[in-house]
Amino acid sequence: MSEHKDTLYKVGSPVFSVAPMLDWTDRHCRSYHRVLTSRSLLYTEMVTTGALIHGDRARHLDFNKGEQPVACQLGGSNPKDLAEAAKMVEDWGYDEVNLNVGCPSDRVQNGSFGACLMLEPQLVGECIAAMKEVVSIPVTTKCRIGVDEQNEEEALNALVDDVLKAGTDGIWVHARKAWLKGLSPKENRDIPPLNYDLVYRLKQRLPEVFIGINGGIQTLEECKDHLTHVDGVMLGRAAYQNPAMLTLVDSEIYGDESEAILPADAIRQYLPYIEAELEKGTRLSHITRHMLGTYQGVPGARVFRRILTVNANKPGAGLDVVLEALDAVERPERLALA
Repeated sequence: MSEHKDTLYKVGSPVFSVAPMLDWTDRHCRSYHRVLTSRSLLYTEMVTTGALIHGDRARHLDFNKGEQPVACQLGGSNPKDLAEAAKMVEDWGYDEVNLNVGCPSDRVQNGSFGACLMLEPQLVGECIAAMKEVVSIPVTTKCRIGVDEQNEEEALNALVDDVLKAGTDGIWVHARKAWLKGLSPKENRDIPPLNYDLVYRLKQRLPEVFIGINGGIQTLEECKDHLTHVDGVMLGRAAYQNPAMLTLVDSEIYGDESEAILPADAIRQYLPYIEAELEKGTRLSHITRHMLGTYQGVPGARVFRRILTVNANKPGAGLDVVLEALDAVERPERLALA
């Protein structure tokens, strides 16, 4: 049973989370983020029900217990399959299971799930109800504010009302429409205009419901502003590309009084994890690719990135590569190379 299940979604208690990002938020990424912040809620990449029911479950679900609290995001639209997958997620030890109702990629459109489900709010409710019936961990929903020509307010309210009836424990809203035709997944993250006010109005309408906001948020100051309107903030690319910002989350968002960890100290704390993974046969580059943005804007950052990008890909690359990269931003005589 998750020790976090009763505390993750208490209205009035802020939640900061790092968004589920395909090809980015794997277990190595989450383990690194966890040494930077002890309080943030971390998400897996989206995993489909088919991959869990018919594929290599361990490959998709294995995680380091040190990552917790950690949530698993599922993609699917069949209530029975989602219930089966949600039970696997709970049995694997996750703190939350989340249903993706927002991804606009061709892959999910072909599978009739993700953002497509904004067009079928009743089915989403059936999916949430089926998941709730078989697990005791929180079951949450991550959605868009609509798709294509939908009226945003009507679409969001219809979806939210159906998942609330089904018992969802929290709702994360990416405050943009998704255009299923004509825009790529990348363009869908930037081109449709943000509508934060719509999410704020949703919270005003549902004061007792946990509402979290996602989309276009860049800084912790922006996060704090959003938290005066909603219960949670979710950052994606901003947190991934500049992970050092996560060192301030515990103090700035959660009010922890302990001093923020320095990025260099976080990397040193991460070394035992890297060493253990190398012993299992994991390539160093698969781990260090998530660290490249750590020193964004800091003298020596370019050398840090270059060492990790080039040397971590070499056969037999080990901890010495990470230490060399760290040395590039810590020793003044190296800074001239930046």
